[in-house]
Amino acid sequence: MAAIILGAFVTILNQTLLNVALPKIMEDLGISTNTAQWLTTGFMLVNGVLIPLSAYLVGKFTTRQLFITAMSLFFIGTILCAFADNFGVLMTGRIVQAAGAGIMLPLMSIVVLTIFKVEERGKAMGTMGIAMIFAPAVGPTLSGWIVEHHSWHVLFYIIAPFALVALLFGIFFMRNVGQLTNPKLNTMGIILSTLGFGGLLFGFSEAGNDGWDSLTVIVSLIVGGAALIWFVIKELMNKTPLLEFRVFRYDMFALTMAINILITMAMYAGMILTPIYMQNILGLTPVQSGLALLPGAILMGIMSPVTGAIFDKIGARWLAVAGLVITAVTTWEFSRLTVDTTYTHMVVIYTVRMFGMSMLMMPIQTAGLNQLPQRLNPHGSAMSQTLRTVGGALGTAWLVTVMTNKSKSVATDMVVAGHVDPTKDQAKMLDITQHATVAGINHAFLYAVWLTIAALALSFFIRKTKPQRDFTEPAPQPAESSKASASV
Repeated sequence: MAAIILGAFVTILNQTLLNVALPKIMEDLGISTNTAQWLTTGFMLVNGVLIPLSAYLVGKFTTRQLFITAMSLFFIGTILCAFADNFGVLMTGRIVQAAGAGIMLPLMSIVVLTIFKVEERGKAMGTMGIAMIFAPAVGPTLSGWIVEHHSWHVLFYIIAPFALVALLFGIFFMRNVGQLTNPKLNTMGIILSTLGFGGLLFGFSEAGNDGWDSLTVIVSLIVGGAALIWFVIKELMNKTPLLEFRVFRYDMFALTMAINILITMAMYAGMILTPIYMQNILGLTPVQSGLALLPGAILMGIMSPVTGAIFDKIGARWLAVAGLVITAVTTWEFSRLTVDTTYTHMVVIYTVRMFGMSMLMMPIQTAGLNQLPQRLNPHGSAMSQTLRTVGGALGTAWLVTVMTNKSKSVATDMVVAGHVDPTKDQAKMLDITQHATVAGINHAFLYAVWLTIAALALSFFIRKTKPQRDFTEPAPQPAESSKASASV
């Protein structure tokens, strides 16, 4: 568990470190915004391609082999990034890192589901949640401080020792869990899943930058959507699918998956829009805006194992209901920001929102995975990770677009209503831009409120579950009549 949690923490932390550092990297390497964006988009695409493969990999290779391979790839990629002096080397390092992370994240869930009984999984998944929740929240703060005082290379100097320690932990202490099934490689499934999930992830991420009417975005979404539909049809007809879509036959897994996608989309509203507001409206530095998010991150890290233990006692329903009520109220507060909202108010509301979120992600995910028979745990974990990644990309692109469109509309209305000349009245234009940006952020948070309310409505149907009969097994034969039983 120590090896798994440390490995997951460092791989997830790595994903969020680079966002704040991109301007410095662009300046240092002399690259454009579109080129630099590939450092994060490329990482996400490789993740999105490898995660659906995880069920096949778990059946083909031992836990120990996969962990050591994942952390070795991640460590090698980190070293390449640390000493990169041009974009090509840095991009190569990021792709190698992403290959390791794409294996590591599903492996973490699969190991926990295998080695812990149903009654103990909540606490175990809650402990695992420390890595999954705390790492992405603390990443921007750490990154902001480092790039403000040091070279961006230092980000990778810090990650490399952690990756090496996790690798050594795995070499000395990791044991194999589960059984190998030696599945056949589904080549067409790999091609279609790569085109499908890769196309959707790329399209959604580019929509956040270029808008939904961009030709690149439209083509990516069409190709990705068509490939994904074909992929689903072929997998449903295949006896040994690459990704088992029939996990959705289990009602609680399907329900919790829908809730988790909604929560992920709503959570990204806070993670993306809050720093924009604090830096562009309140005029804070990246470090200050990152520090505002830190108390919420720490609270989530503390609460994750606590909510896991509570889940083992009472199940996920009332945890989810309480958490979503808190999340809905605080998200509503975020939809009422003004240009004069104080820094303290932002910190308090964001921290309370994260407290609500701490009751949601891992308990709800565990409630759904608990219903799956042991054989389907790798497929359930892969499906959960994949759809949450796609949901996060969609949520980011959609909410950024909502904010941008609303801001433009409000700014245009204010210019027309005030008879402002944009070329002459610079002070008024700055004031209009600020008010329009706040209006756009509020509007996007309002959409996030409705996402949270939809998740809240669904959460009342969550119930405690235990592993069900595998759908591939024959139904149990009816018992003999009582008379026959008595004669026996």
